[in-house]
Order: sequence, then C-alpha cells, then structure tokens
Amino acid sequence: MPEPEYEYQRMGAQTWDLFRGEPSNWEDRFFFHEIIQESGQPVLDVGCGTGRLLLDYFSQDIDIDGMDNSPEMLNLCRQKAMALGLQPALFECSMETMNLPRHYQTIIVPSSSFQLVLDPLCAHNAMKRFYKHLIPGGILVMPFMLLRKRGDPLESPWRLTGEKNRSEDNATIRRWSSSRYDPQTQLEHTEERYEVFRDGVTITNEYHARSPATREYSQSQPQDLYVKAGFVDIYIFKEFSRIPASAEDDIFSITGRRL
Repeated sequence: MPEPEYEYQRMGAQTWDLFRGEPSNWEDRFFFHEIIQESGQPVLDVGCGTGRLLLDYFSQDIDIDGMDNSPEMLNLCRQKAMALGLQPALFECSMETMNLPRHYQTIIVPSSSFQLVLDPLCAHNAMKRFYKHLIPGGILVMPFMLLRKRGDPLESPWRLTGEKNRSEDNATIRRWSSSRYDPQTQLEHTEERYEVFRDGVTITNEYHARSPATREYSQSQPQDLYVKAGFVDIYIFKEFSRIPASAEDDIFSITGRRL
C-alpha cells in the first residue's frame, strides 16, 4: 500500500503524544503565547496535529482555529477536544492550498511544520496563502531547525528513538529510525519502524518510509520567502526567544508582518 501524502499517519499519528511526553513546559508554548498576546487574535495554528498548543490556548479563551493536512491527527485532536468539552474549529488542508473562511491576526506554524512542504513552488504558494489569510498588520511566526549539525554523518543507521508504555493496554511501543540527508537538495529521507509488545509477544509491526520527508532551510532562505510573499518587519530569533539568531543556531524562529 502506498504511503499517504501527509506525514503523520497510522502509528506515527497514534503515538505522537505518547513519545513527546508532557508538553506544558516546552519553550515554544510560552514563545507563541507571547507573540499572540502582542499581535492579537484570532489565531490560526497551522499543523496543529493532535492539539498540543491549540487545545491549551483554546482553553485559555484564546480565539484560535486549527489546520492540518493529516486527517488522522485531526481526528485525535477532535477526540481530545471532546474529552475536554472544547469545540475548536478544525480544517483539513495543505498549507499551499488553504482557503479558510476567516482571516487571522496571528498565524503560528509550530514544530517546524513548514519544513514538511518539500517543493519550493509549494513553499512559495504556502507563504502567499499565509499572507492572504492574515489581517493587515497581522503576524506570521514559524520556527525552523537544521536537520544535521556540522560534522554529522549524512546517514544515520537504524537506532532506537523511542520506547514507551501505552497505559490503556499496558503494551510497550518501540520506535526505530534511520535517515539520509542530501546536502545538495537539502532534503532528508527517513524510515521508521514501530514494534508493539505485550507480555513478551509482538502484537504489531509497522514500517514507514518517506523519500523525501523534510526540507532543511538556512536562515536566509525562509527570510527570502517572507520577503517575496510581501511581509515586512522580518526578524530572526534564536530558538524560541527574542534574542537575535546567530549563524551557529540550530533552531531559529522567524516573524514577519503583513502590510
């Protein structure tokens, strides 16, 4: 069976929350909240996934909608929202084709989700869609991360990247990963294997391969996308802070304002 076009599917979606643990102290939670407080509402969470930030902010009476291209992640988000008695608006679409019924004062694209847009033309179109969906004066904020540090090998062999107990059935889930990075195309190719055990017996094995899976950006490349889309007052920050980024930063965040 061919892989769906969206990244998070099957076990990748089902274990997203499990492998990331408690997110309440993640630095980006406070960073995006600060941006929202300064820029204003309504807010769009692009790549909202299972609702890590969306449901958190919605429960704080922030007027925020969610968007994702993975129906499986959105279904999990709806289940979590229902359990909390919340009803955020959720939209299933891609960044480059989004055509939503509202305009926003702030658009956030957490978790380096923009790097899942692999084609340069699609990335350019996504930026134009973001610009179109912002209220004049609105802010777009997106973090980026380098896919490999200087000196790292271009290929990472199979390794255990997660092992967690699933409380609902007391099963153990292991995730194995391998990757290959092409510096010429700035694209990463990934493979993942999931193993589910209970009482020493293998219940499920699942294999995923995405080639390519993710695009890397230098700091100047997304800045150029912001400029070409029409954004002004563009700033590049170190990780999730208001400190200007340096060339050595592996994680950086960019903000830009619509005229």
